Amino acid sequence: MPTNIYTNNYKNTSEQNLIHDLLIESIKFYGMDMYWLPRRSSATADQLFGEDSLASFEQAFLLEMYIKNVEGFEGEGEFLSKFGLEIRDQAVFTVSIKRFEQIDAHRVLPSGASTTPFVRPREGDLIYFPLNGKLFEIKFVEHESIFYTAGTLPVYDLRCELFVYDNQTISTGIEEIDLIATKYKAATTLVGTGSTTVDNDMIEEEANTILDFSETNPFGNF
Repeated sequence: MPTNIYTNNYKNTSEQNLIHDLLIESIKFYGMDMYWLPRRSSATADQLFGEDSLASFEQAFLLEMYIKNVEGFEGEGEFLSKFGLEIRDQAVFTVSIKRFEQIDAHRVLPSGASTTPFVRPREGDLIYFPLNGKLFEIKFVEHESIFYTAGTLPVYDLRCELFVYDNQTISTGIEEIDLIATKYKAATTLVGTGSTTVDNDMIEEEANTILDFSETNPFGNF
């Protein structure tokens, strides 16, 4: 038997719009202005390993977001690894779906960029957090954190981790964001000039006089 058409709470458009508007107003009251930086993939992106050394961030869109972390950053925090000190702070930012759709980001992409419409924030995009001046990379976009209230999904939860800069191009036109790339970008490019010697050839030549992988002498002169 179908549901009562007079009391169905999941297809009332006016109620859904009211929920969207109330959440937008709440985020405007208790949230913060942040910048969303869509990632622009290069033609050399490795689809198998998900690596793109030539990715760039050339736009920044101002959006109000709510910070879900109330007691500090989540994640592994600061720890010493075999590569030295690592900081893996994580944060969750909530943004209104309706406000995101108003950006119409796919219409203003740089020429030559992917023409795939931005139907939602994507994994790999960046969020600029102005309180500590850091960039956070979106690791996962949760679209059902508020589960079908009145039959609608009003927000995205952006689960982010502190961005690890890897020589990507960041040129948004916003000085405080672009300075992050300037600060961490390699200052010196090493190039070889003049006559050079290939170390591997020298090592192989020396090894041939020492090593003898024969059946009678598998370990050479040692």
